[in-house]
Amino acid sequence: MDRRNFVKTTAVAAAATAAVAAPAIAQSMPQIRWRLTSGFPKSLDTIYGTAEIIAKYVSEATDGRFVIQPFGAGEIVGGLQSIDAVVQGTVEMAHTAAFYNFGRDPTWGLATSVPFLMGKRAQDAWLYQAGGNEIIGRFFDANNIVGFPGGNTGTQMGGWFRREIRSVADLQGLKFRMGGFAGRVIQRLGVVPQQLAGGDIYPALERGTIDAAEWVGAYDDEKLGFNRVAPFYYYPGWQEGASVLHTMISKPKWNELPKHYQTILELASAYGNTQMIAMYDARNPAALRRLVQGGTQLRAFPNDVLDAAFRAANETYAEISGQNATFKAMLDSAVAFRNEFYLYNQIADYSFDTFMIRARSRT
Repeated sequence: MDRRNFVKTTAVAAAATAAVAAPAIAQSMPQIRWRLTSGFPKSLDTIYGTAEIIAKYVSEATDGRFVIQPFGAGEIVGGLQSIDAVVQGTVEMAHTAAFYNFGRDPTWGLATSVPFLMGKRAQDAWLYQAGGNEIIGRFFDANNIVGFPGGNTGTQMGGWFRREIRSVADLQGLKFRMGGFAGRVIQRLGVVPQQLAGGDIYPALERGTIDAAEWVGAYDDEKLGFNRVAPFYYYPGWQEGASVLHTMISKPKWNELPKHYQTILELASAYGNTQMIAMYDARNPAALRRLVQGGTQLRAFPNDVLDAAFRAANETYAEISGQNATFKAMLDSAVAFRNEFYLYNQIADYSFDTFMIRARSRT
């Protein structure tokens, strides 16, 4: 075959291949546009920003053919209504805390965080390696949702208080913004829990509608300005030793996705799960330093408050477990794993971290 015929034959073959391949590629890589509603305001580059990270990697992995547009709390629906928006088909997906639906079924709380359960590493190990994602997934499925871990705040701070807390007696009648399951627990200590979205907390504290509020930690709390209206900042955040966020997707919409789009979205969520905690771990220390230097009064919760809250949590778990088999099964799985995890953790991580905290001043 001479060169002219070879070029001609090759061109014809390439054109034929392209004619066959183009429709196949179009079918396997359909153009899809989804809307995502976040449970959080756009001002929080950590917890809202993780939704943007997830959307970015989904788009890049599909050459821009699967586009997810994030919206902040209040742009489509309020921060506490994002799960309903997915179930009702208002949007295709949400990035939020499952425990915002706690009032409908306390099992939603376990999918995010409950008091005195476990820290972030333990939570991830339970989710990914000890059946946590599967048991939560079955609960989500029953609610017509597909969900994946999509971020974690780590251990939170205990909250901002307009007055000092010296004992359990100081909690009586306190109007405290505390989300999800923990509100039901602290109610046993005489507190009046308030469920407010992030963007509504500051004005409520400023007006005195509430006496105290917890959100996440130093970096986000500084951005939201709580230090300007409440001087006392308490730790530890017993109510959320770790707090997983989920990407929640309408089950019918999920089923319409090609398999490789599903995989890409699941992996992007897993990446968001690692990036959120990394952002908090990197930014919280400097933010806490700024807050204290600016006059924030950092306080540890008195032991009697922690002990009373711990007892109240266990009483609440027992009460709900007697009425809700799904809650009990999920809690039993998490507690069994937690107890085994901390058996090792106290030997390895805890010993190392304790030494390094003491040694920090010598380096």
